[in-house]
Parts: sequence; structure tokens; C-alpha cells
Amino acid sequence: MAEDKRQLYKSIGFLSSVGISLVASILIGLAMGIYLDQWLDTPPLFTLIMLLIGVISGFRNVYILTTRELKRQELEDDQAGKDHDAAG
Repeated sequence: MAEDKRQLYKSIGFLSSVGISLVASILIGLAMGIYLDQWLDTPPLFTLIMLLIGVISGFRNVYILTTRELKRQELEDDQAGKDHDAAG
């Protein structure tokens, strides 16, 4: 039962980090675009460009985080299988 709770907390932590990473990338891109548009007096050119870059960056981060997590889970499963075989 304790292992199930531990796994649940790991999953919640992973999902929250993915969400925060996605939102942060988009907001940073949007803020940079708004700032550049105000500085260069070119609305909405840089806002749209930087928003698009932020969205692309956010989804790239999601992809990287999920592939890293999947590899980590595969390693844990392999290790658990080896431990189970050694004990049995």
C-alpha cells in the first residue's frame, strides 16, 4: 500500500511539472513578444511570433519530459524484474 501511494505522488509530481513547463514556456514567449512590440512599436508582429515560439518550446519540453519519464520507468521495471528473479 505504501508503494502505491509513493507511485501516486511521483505521478502527480510528474504531471504537475509537465503542466507548469508548458504554461511557463507559453507565458515567457508571450511576455517577450509583448515587450518587443512595445519597444519597437510593431504590434502584434512580435507578440504572435514569440507566442508561436513559446507554444513550440512548451510542447518540446513536454516531449522531452515524457520520454525521460518513460525511460526512467522502463529502467525501474527492468530493475524490479531482475530483483524478483534473483529472489525467486
